[in-house]
Amino acid sequence: CRMLYRLRRNNQRWRHYAGFLINENRWRAQRYGVQEGLFDFGKGEIVPLDDLIDELIELVRADAEHFGCVDEIKRARTIIRNGTSADRQIAEYQGLIDAGKSEKAALKAVVDSLMRETLIGTENAESRVEAATKKPKKQAKSKPKPKTKRRVAAGG
Repeated sequence: CRMLYRLRRNNQRWRHYAGFLINENRWRAQRYGVQEGLFDFGKGEIVPLDDLIDELIELVRADAEHFGCVDEIKRARTIIRNGTSADRQIAEYQGLIDAGKSEKAALKAVVDSLMRETLIGTENAESRVEAATKKPKKQAKSKPKPKTKRRVAAGG
């Protein structure tokens, strides 16, 4: 928002593109993830995500410095380089399937990994993951109490 204000203050503006063009890049991102580039409308060609992220970081750098979040903005480069959480989940799942695990076991392992990632840096993270992933103990079934016949008082 601050970046858009800055552009307007400097008598510049953000370009508007037709929805179908934006949807094309959205489709490319969904289809290819971070491995492929997006269409750069200004250049008229597919551009690697690394280049687009660098351009975006430079575009918002002054605002990130103002808010003290330059490192957080730069983290986008790490995501591009290492892949997204979805990339890691798919790779883990496929690796487990390739190793002979059942679909159910592979999915459970991916969920357990997600819990670990989510809890990193929280208090008692490992014990919380362990508690959440433990199979609940089956309780021994108690014997049903014998039914007693109700007596109805006569002459009521």
